[in-house]
Amino acid sequence: MREQPEQQAPPVQRLRLHYAKRGRLRFTSHRDFSRAFERAVFRARIPMAYSSGFNPHPRISYMGAAPMGSASEAEYVEIALSEVVDPARAHADIDEALPDGLDVLEVVVSAGDSLADRLEASWWRITLVDSPLEEARLAVETLLATEEVIVERMTKKGLRSFDARAAIVSAALADPASGESSCAILDVVLRHGSPSVRPDDVLAALHETSGLRVTAALQQRLAQGPLDGGSGTVGDPLTPDRDAAGQ
Repeated sequence: MREQPEQQAPPVQRLRLHYAKRGRLRFTSHRDFSRAFERAVFRARIPMAYSSGFNPHPRISYMGAAPMGSASEAEYVEIALSEVVDPARAHADIDEALPDGLDVLEVVVSAGDSLADRLEASWWRITLVDSPLEEARLAVETLLATEEVIVERMTKKGLRSFDARAAIVSAALADPASGESSCAILDVVLRHGSPSVRPDDVLAALHETSGLRVTAALQQRLAQGPLDGGSGTVGDPLTPDRDAAGQ
């Protein structure tokens, strides 16, 4: 009979990391990031907990990753450890081991619930290149006045159609930055679901409802977390963890 694999001890601590994906690193795929992150925790000598089985792997949970090509200030990952570690030390050591552009912003001890369940929505900022402000404004108003907008996206299982409008909590043009008055900057809050509606799907919906064509777009996630149903804003998913750590 095949010898049974050694059973690993359960984790003694879980840390939640808030990190950013900036600059040229926004073109990093999720697979490439996971490899870079695993190398970083190894170089930082973080005492990772491992799964049991014939091929043990570090216990790392990736969630809510931004699409490749999108910058983000709100990415999250949770790691399970075999020893208790000071979050400040983990923050400094992992950040130093990661390449520039993948920047650790905060590390907290897990409160014990599901972080994935807190990631209910995302706040995106989309710069619409070559889209006149007034034309973009009318396009956004038309989109919000439409109850359903079916868009298509090519997936691993083929072409898929879905309603992009249902995920749009709010959408409005932001004040352009100095020197970019000709660019339309769209702030949009998207409710997470299945399939997950992305900024590209919002652009497709704008084109579907008003004919607005965007030759290029810069996409940045500014926040990801719990959705306030009253205000439509996106909160901080790590706030309960901070409260628990301070008790």
